Amino acid sequence: MPASNEKTVKVSVTGASGQIGYAILFRILNGEVFGKHVKIDLQLIDINVDKIQRALHGVALELEDCAFPLLNNLTLHSDPHTGFTDTEYCFLIGAKPRGPGMERKVLLQANGEIFKTQGVALNERASRRVKVVVVGNPANTNAYIAMMSAPDLSKENFSAMMRLDHNRAVNQIASQLDSNVNRLSNICVWGNHSPTMGVDITNGLLDGSNNLKDLLNKEWIAETLQPTVAKRGAEIIDQRGLSSAASAANAAIDHMHDWVNGTTWTTMGVPSQGEYGIPENIISGFPVNCNGERYSIIQNLDIDDVLQKKIEVSIAELKDEQENIKGLL
Repeated sequence: MPASNEKTVKVSVTGASGQIGYAILFRILNGEVFGKHVKIDLQLIDINVDKIQRALHGVALELEDCAFPLLNNLTLHSDPHTGFTDTEYCFLIGAKPRGPGMERKVLLQANGEIFKTQGVALNERASRRVKVVVVGNPANTNAYIAMMSAPDLSKENFSAMMRLDHNRAVNQIASQLDSNVNRLSNICVWGNHSPTMGVDITNGLLDGSNNLKDLLNKEWIAETLQPTVAKRGAEIIDQRGLSSAASAANAAIDHMHDWVNGTTWTTMGVPSQGEYGIPENIISGFPVNCNGERYSIIQNLDIDDVLQKKIEVSIAELKDEQENIKGLL
């Protein structure tokens, strides 16, 4: 492709020296999100601590050593105000992890300060069309804080990564049916990116025509599928001694790829406008379609009583999280 026709996009990544950042950057520069002919100005951001900034510099050296043809420019930042300058696509990964004995409320407050600062910086410096995916947990509420701290940006610019729950659910179903994941469609996950989320196979299909409700045992759905997805993160920590980094990075790539390139029926954590009785501005997992520019929540789906109760529990958790951080906004 002639150089004059090449497109260049600006991409910012926070927490870029961490495990998820390390797992995602090389794949972004390999063209897995924006395509093999789109060059990237990559703006890496991490906190202003000497050890972390040295690690960030080390990551940058590795990126340079890969000689990625798509890497147009690489800059390192400790201040999101510079790191978000004119950014069009933003992965908010960096967040304070929950330590032993730490109350969730304390974690919410600590991360709330981080994402408020980032929301303000996005409001001041980012492209007005920026697409933001929040990966750092608690992702939905962190996305809500960033969104509410950026009043000059559209609320539709902000999203939370529910795709990891979605991918986990799809894989469990495919394994149960001895099928490839590509044969499944119309599956989604509602609510919070937490153990309260609700897996929904009501409209799920195998090969585009066979309803999953007729193929999967109700007891397996309730007693295996839902608990496995809900507890998968804890299981990985137990087995690996570390949280899921590569699968989270993969889910973030899937999320942004589909938002940018378009897809039918996936899960995104997006702000409610009152759909399905979910209060306005709560960032919940919804089934969505993407057209390459915008997402749209799929409307008029039937929600049975069992799923409705799961959604209500998860939304109650999100409302409680909002209550805990309301003093920040």
